[in-house]
Amino acid sequence: MSMRAAVYHGSRDIRVEDLEVPDPGPGELLIEVHAVGVCGTDASEWSHGPTMFPISRRHPRSGHMGPMVPGHEFGGRVVARGPGVEGFPDDAVVASGAGISCGQCPACARMLTNFCENYFTVGLQRNGALAQYVTVPASICLPVEEHGLGDDGAALVQPMSVAHHALRQGSPQPGDTVVVIGIGGVGAFLVFAAAEMGMRVVAADLAAERLQIAETLGAHRTVEVDRDEDLASQLRAALDAPAEVIYEVTGVDEALRAALAAVTPRGRVVAVGLGAKPVPLDIRTLTLREVLLVGTNAHVFAADFAASARLVGRRPGGWSDVAPVALPLEALVGSGLKPMVDGRAERIKTLIDPWSQQMRPTGGWPVE
Repeated sequence: MSMRAAVYHGSRDIRVEDLEVPDPGPGELLIEVHAVGVCGTDASEWSHGPTMFPISRRHPRSGHMGPMVPGHEFGGRVVARGPGVEGFPDDAVVASGAGISCGQCPACARMLTNFCENYFTVGLQRNGALAQYVTVPASICLPVEEHGLGDDGAALVQPMSVAHHALRQGSPQPGDTVVVIGIGGVGAFLVFAAAEMGMRVVAADLAAERLQIAETLGAHRTVEVDRDEDLASQLRAALDAPAEVIYEVTGVDEALRAALAAVTPRGRVVAVGLGAKPVPLDIRTLTLREVLLVGTNAHVFAADFAASARLVGRRPGGWSDVAPVALPLEALVGSGLKPMVDGRAERIKTLIDPWSQQMRPTGGWPVE
């Protein structure tokens, strides 16, 4: 049996092709995919990769080499189980964490699966979910219907999990004032997660329409950034209380420096966004103000994923403002990846439906 899939062959070369439906191996599920998110990593690989995709060199852990199906933010419906899988009945809606860890190395023993010595990711180092079917270990899948989520909601759990992990890295407490710089795919989920957990959230972005969405996600205040003015000064002017934690999600040099300058003494800055090159910093800013600069990487399935499914399911009325439509595979590049690379994305989160022949509205959200 064949399926339609978006296949990455190299820089700016993704083709919709017919592939054989994969068989689930031991411990795996075969998932029918109706919604998969694309993110900055996918756009970067399309634009000037491959850097992460193992196209010309075999990946030492996944074993993949050659053209590859991307897609690591996904959920879907169970259609088959490999040997050794228990539970997960047919048609159960699940979300997948995508990251595969060995469970045996020192990092896994410490529950730091995102630093597993044998880590690799479905959709980054082996065939992923920009296809009508994908195989994935059952151990990194979570049933989500109990949270009111259907196919589209399931695809949002993985990016919410990345945001949830980043949020935890900043160690905010209920009542703290936190700032989120950049209301994109991860930033929007950060705003919602922080607000749901009782923090006072200040959202900063260049785009007024994204700040309007941030308000509906729970932002206490917003800052429409003026490129011609000092960012740190703009952030300070918007604060009615010291910012204990600032999450920098854009990966822009100036934004990280502004975050370090605007955070309260002894505060924390979490560097979520990854820039294209190293960022020069004046270390005295950290030392003299006792500021803690923290990194964040992916998510930890056991610590972040179930909580993130609950968060996605907790928003009455759903996420149609964040992810309003699902595109067909044929529109992946022209309406999905290329606008992200060009800085003119029309949506905070772009979803793809490998079964659809045309753009469709998203749905299946929790009932208000």
